Amino acid sequence: QVQLVESGGGSVQAGGSLRLSCGASGHTFFAYTGGWFRQAPGKEREFVATISRNGASLYADSVKGRFTISRDNAKNTMYLQMNDLNPEDTAVYHCAASSKLGVLVDPGSYAYWGQGTQVTVSS
Repeated sequence: QVQLVESGGGSVQAGGSLRLSCGASGHTFFAYTGGWFRQAPGKEREFVATISRNGASLYADSVKGRFTISRDNAKNTMYLQMNDLNPEDTAVYHCAASSKLGVLVDPGSYAYWGQGTQVTVSS
């Protein structure tokens, strides 16, 4: 069992940057595939990025080239660096962990979720 806590959300203007962190406790994070998902008001939860145990990553087309997912297994932490933010990025961002291998885009593949952190981008 792993517990996840996100931090780093906030309000920024379009073109700005934020770095989200996802701290894991209860189990060493290196054993898990990590993912970031987001949910905007009135919309379904959508895939943002995923990183495998060995560091392979995959991004949604909407964030490719702007967001970077990374992990520091020694710190039991996963990150999402978000650059060139735009209002369409406004959402609650959730981190997730899965014991399955590889890069995972389906939220159903993840058993563990954080509570989420709000990101608001104004124009």
